[in-house]
Amino acid sequence: MLKERTSWLFLVAGLATLSACKMGPDYARPAAIVPATYKEIDGWKLAEPQDAASRGPWWSVFGDPLLDQLERQIEISNQNLKTAEAAFRVARAVVREAKAGFFPTVTLDGAAQRSGPVSGGAASSGSRVGTGRTGAGSSRQTLTEYDLTAGASWEPDVWGRIRRTVEGSLANAQASAADLASARLSAQTELASNYFALRVADELKRLLDSTVGAYTRSLEITRNRYASGVAARSDVVSAQAQLESTRAQAINVGVQRAQLEHAIALLMGKPPAEFSIAPIVFASEMPAIPMSLPSTLLERRPDIAAAERRVVTANAQIGVAEAVYFPNLTLSASFSGASTALGRVLQASNSIWTLGPQLAGTLFDGGLRNAQVEAARAGYDQSVAIYRQAVLTSFKQVEDQLAALQILARQAEVQSGAVLAAREAQQLILNQYVAGTVAYTSVITAQTTALGSEQAALTILESRLAASVSLIAALGGGWDASQLPLAE
Repeated sequence: MLKERTSWLFLVAGLATLSACKMGPDYARPAAIVPATYKEIDGWKLAEPQDAASRGPWWSVFGDPLLDQLERQIEISNQNLKTAEAAFRVARAVVREAKAGFFPTVTLDGAAQRSGPVSGGAASSGSRVGTGRTGAGSSRQTLTEYDLTAGASWEPDVWGRIRRTVEGSLANAQASAADLASARLSAQTELASNYFALRVADELKRLLDSTVGAYTRSLEITRNRYASGVAARSDVVSAQAQLESTRAQAINVGVQRAQLEHAIALLMGKPPAEFSIAPIVFASEMPAIPMSLPSTLLERRPDIAAAERRVVTANAQIGVAEAVYFPNLTLSASFSGASTALGRVLQASNSIWTLGPQLAGTLFDGGLRNAQVEAARAGYDQSVAIYRQAVLTSFKQVEDQLAALQILARQAEVQSGAVLAAREAQQLILNQYVAGTVAYTSVITAQTTALGSEQAALTILESRLAASVSLIAALGGGWDASQLPLAE
């Protein structure tokens, strides 16, 4: 008896020692090319420690209360976000499923069976088959038999297969959480861009309506001059054509505005028929966006975090694949009892127990395991390449928007001067026409130039707002990798 106990102690101690092993390489974050600074950073302010403090949602830098109200509704109703959130919950459940492998499986089976002879049946002469009795004239009794079996089995994680599976599942859940953050940021960014495009469309409509008023007055001047005999009929027709063309442009703006409004409704999970945004006078200034060092981008971009977490998953799969080379050890125990009386099922005289280990391994598989390990290592290399490409892409996106904002700021300054000059030229030439010193074609040219200059200024404003939104998104939108779930 002592020898048997000693053997079990040695077995448990051996399992404990082996359980410290894990197959496959331990994870280390792959190296990625990270520049010391951004190429297009000239003129920008680097973020200081206090700049990293939370000041509310990222869109609050634009100071628009309605935008803030719209953005907050995305989380509640956007169906794409709900899809990503459900995917995250699935990944989180898979972690719990993998962790269940650490624990034994316990089963309990019970059965009751009643048996007896067929009623009214008489056996033929000679021996009775299957009666449970011997001798001529014997008959089988009606019996009730009760069976109860309890069992337990446990597969010790000797080679670390379960631990690698849990490690990979947790990393995959973290990647899903980062995917959710990416989907949220994408929806928020799209809404902000659509909102500013809609506001610029309102400003364009206001400009065109104002221009229609100015062209209407020009038409009246031309008609009066024609009535006085100092202007040609062609001047009146040209003024009328210019007026109607501008009215058509003003009407056409409604198409773009309606589509933008519908797109915003879709992002908020609402039917377009139940959503509208009233036009307002829009006066938005470019927000100050403090920059941080490129090295922090790896922690602030959810898409980079998702790619890096998938590298962890792929690394863990190598260990899972390599563990298949070694046999599986299963410890099992069972207890069963049977009796014709329910109260005596568990009595020692009616029960048996079993206890022992089982070792199972594959001797030959035609190279299957080698192929699985090779596939796992190739999957890891692929995930590393995807991660590094995501890092490079993120730096490109930041540089793109930094360059765009700097160039657009200079363009806006120059275009502002062009608008002032075009307005002045338009008024001067109109005065000259009234004085009879220039033809009406000069007026049309000046008015067309002035309208084009103001439309170009609005286009630049929209581009600057879109670039500001894109830059904030490229910087992660205020997200941080510390928000990833640490354990399940």
